[in-house]
Amino acid sequence: MVIWIVIAVVVLLLLWVIATYNGFVKLAVSCDEAFSTMDVYLKKRFDLIPNLVETVKGYAAHESETLKAVTEARSAVGNSSTTAEKLENENILSGTLRSLFAVAESYPDLKANANFIELMDQLKAVENDIANSRKYYNAVVKKFNVKCRVFPSAIIARAFGYEAKPMFEVSSEAERENVKVDFGTSK
Repeated sequence: MVIWIVIAVVVLLLLWVIATYNGFVKLAVSCDEAFSTMDVYLKKRFDLIPNLVETVKGYAAHESETLKAVTEARSAVGNSSTTAEKLENENILSGTLRSLFAVAESYPDLKANANFIELMDQLKAVENDIANSRKYYNAVVKKFNVKCRVFPSAIIARAFGYEAKPMFEVSSEAERENVKVDFGTSK
């Protein structure tokens, strides 16, 4: 009789380990998928920036520091090797874009340029997509990180090498504000 109880306990423990491990796998895949989705939108923004910089450069050539900062931030994003580094560089890029938009506000002719208006409409849509995908990414990562830290699933996380994933967080109060893309050009 005792042997059957021991076997039942071992089988139940094994089933729990398998279920917990599979839960980690599902959450890890969801985190990767959420990051990939967000990365698609970040890439769209990344691709819009050179056109935007060139358009602004035509009207605000003496604003070279701002244009240089945007270009350097864009390069840093392109050269990021880890997820955490990429997320940090994206935050920096958002800050430099804010500066670029502030410069553009000073040039009424630029705000009336058809190419600029189209680029800003595209950027506005992409920024909304980034905000939504960032929320989803952070929600999925939060679930994963909680599972990594709570007992008893933390034991399985350590046993199989699962570690907390980085959230897409902003590092300063200015970066906490969404990139506002509105020059009164909305139709």
